[in-house]
Amino acid sequence: MRHSRTQPSSRGFTLVEVLVVLAVIALLAGLLLPALGRAKQQATATACRSNLRQQALAWELYLGEHAERFPDRRDLKTGLPGGYRPWTSWPPSDPRAGWAAVVLSNELAVADTWRCPAARGTAWAEVQQAWQSVSTATNAARIGYWMWRFDRPDEPIPADNFWGKTRGQAVSDLAAAGNPRVGPVNGPAEVEFVTDVYFPATAPGVEETRRGQAPHPRGRHRLYLDGHVAWWRDARLR
Repeated sequence: MRHSRTQPSSRGFTLVEVLVVLAVIALLAGLLLPALGRAKQQATATACRSNLRQQALAWELYLGEHAERFPDRRDLKTGLPGGYRPWTSWPPSDPRAGWAAVVLSNELAVADTWRCPAARGTAWAEVQQAWQSVSTATNAARIGYWMWRFDRPDEPIPADNFWGKTRGQAVSDLAAAGNPRVGPVNGPAEVEFVTDVYFPATAPGVEETRRGQAPHPRGRHRLYLDGHVAWWRDARLR
């Protein structure tokens, strides 16, 4: 007597089952992608703060070896590739810090320390205002932070610029200058020294495609004259 063999089932997924699986995948992606995005933002923010802290240490070394005076390198301000302020729009001066990377080449030789990782690969970070080469070499380092207090090459040195000054004199002159954009100055802990590149949405002269742009959402990192780094919430940024 022959026994019939049970045939394996050839039943596939039903349309409802496929849709359920896709819905679950979409739900998981919706939950995970924002978390991954936040983790990436936090990682780049941490790297940016580390860059600024390393710059602070480099300046401490430099000042300790130069009678506590900042360099007067207005020659570099005008002589680096592109010259001084090669644009007609905002900002009204040239806060690019290519000159600082040249001056601190012995104290801080790592090129990546001079550019915020969150700005890499963004279209607005490739505009003239956002970076500066330290030489005409094709592989020259591109510097991507700003230093407002070294943003003009005028003679005599403006009261709100720090060329050749000690920190004490720099703070005193800045307070006496009464610059309304700076506000009250009570000490080096309140003086912005280095900052992320940014394009305020409310500043006259900022091109429409750049308004509110900055490496980090809704604010920027700032290195202060006393050496500490802090996040500053800026309502003018996205």
